Amino acid sequence: MRRALRRKVVDPLRAQLTQGVTPGRLAAALALGLSVGTLPVLGTTTLLCALLAAALRLNQPAIQVANYLAYPLQLLLLIPFFEAGAWLFGRPPVDLTLVGLQAELAADPTGTLIRYLGVTARALAAWGLVAPLAAALLFVALRPLLVRMTRQPAPARR
Repeated sequence: MRRALRRKVVDPLRAQLTQGVTPGRLAAALALGLSVGTLPVLGTTTLLCALLAAALRLNQPAIQVANYLAYPLQLLLLIPFFEAGAWLFGRPPVDLTLVGLQAELAADPTGTLIRYLGVTARALAAWGLVAPLAAALLFVALRPLLVRMTRQPAPARR
């Protein structure tokens, strides 16, 4: 496990740092990729990360790797963001069962779509409150680790 983590995560990060990417810029790319990667709208984070990296001139591969690593977390946080959005706007919690959704769609497809667009918008508002703080905390945590990586020589391969 340790060897795989080193090969898949640590070595590529160290390679980025030796190719002129500063620890601060790499930490920013990773922090943004991880925080944007939890956006409660499936299928949007890759494009959003690409646009952010281009606009902020951040390392495109690093932000995308962080985004992809955040995917399991995105799935785990969907329901909490939906519920936080409902709480934030004083709405009842969302009943997200497959049977309930199928019944709603069968009875009123347009109404269901509009309802879930509202649910998603409220979840986005909740995410918008949490994501900047998460990105800032991740940046503060990652930057010193990346600075330390630049000072340590790469271990010899066995």
